[in-house]
Amino acid sequence: MNRNFKNEKGVSLIELLVGVAVTALMMGAMFATYTVVNNSYRQVLDKAAISSSSRDMVGMMVRDIRLAGFQYYHGQNEEGIAPFDDLIYTTGLTSEESIHDSHDPIIVIRNELGYVPYDNSTGSQTSSKHEANHVCCDKIHIVYGDFNKNDEQKYKKYRITYFALPMEYEADKEEKNKYYGIYKTKESWLENSEFPSGGWTSDTAKCNECFRKQLVRSHVVDMEFLLFDKDGVDLYDTSGTETYPQPDNDSRYDLNKIRQVDIALSFRSGRDFYRSPPANERFIKTLRMERNKTKDRGYKDKFLRESVVVSVYTRNIGEQ
Repeated sequence: MNRNFKNEKGVSLIELLVGVAVTALMMGAMFATYTVVNNSYRQVLDKAAISSSSRDMVGMMVRDIRLAGFQYYHGQNEEGIAPFDDLIYTTGLTSEESIHDSHDPIIVIRNELGYVPYDNSTGSQTSSKHEANHVCCDKIHIVYGDFNKNDEQKYKKYRITYFALPMEYEADKEEKNKYYGIYKTKESWLENSEFPSGGWTSDTAKCNECFRKQLVRSHVVDMEFLLFDKDGVDLYDTSGTETYPQPDNDSRYDLNKIRQVDIALSFRSGRDFYRSPPANERFIKTLRMERNKTKDRGYKDKFLRESVVVSVYTRNIGEQ
């Protein structure tokens, strides 16, 4: 049977090639658009993650700092309980005491990593930074009181310590994992007849609420604190020791004048944020100019670094 192919309809080779080319162009444009949108979305996620970490971390510190110096008042009662805090106050000044025995409400130690409680004899922490030019980090001790009439020692005293430690990293990744973590330790003062009338413990067998070296946030670049009195006077170097008031220096009397604590926290993205390293070094925000006074304190990588600064009023310290 003979067939007539003259009226058959189809697509010529040229038309097919044109269609493939147009489709390829459209797919390429769609892929480029998707890549741009995806990168923007990732950047938004990274910024949101840093912002969320900042808010959570600051919120936790603000609550603890506002408790600093608090003393519980139970009042007159028929239960034979002292109406107010009857614990012996320890200054950490005598030859038998040290700064680790102190009950001072806030102590800031600048540019020092790590903290090992005295009763943790097996504890060990490195104090070396990933790089000598890194500015991280300050450390803060916060002491406040509480009460539990069901315990043998009814009036409580707790010490919260925020400190930083370098996180583990892989050497072959260079700056990829060179960041720090903020840790938190909670201790309780157990009073006894031994001089200096007790000691701080972080042992959970003796204190259910206590803990050691609890990681709070990672990807930290810096943690900085500034202390001010009621007149807004900076309490740094008031004794000429280039530090904040300590129980064992000439400015120890200023420890009870602290009315405001400024906190600066800087975090870093967990992955590359910028497409290429900057031409000039990027610096993080710091509360003191000398913290970034040298050029080698900057960063020339593709990570995003964001800082948050907040001021906290110490409600329970100073003249009331």
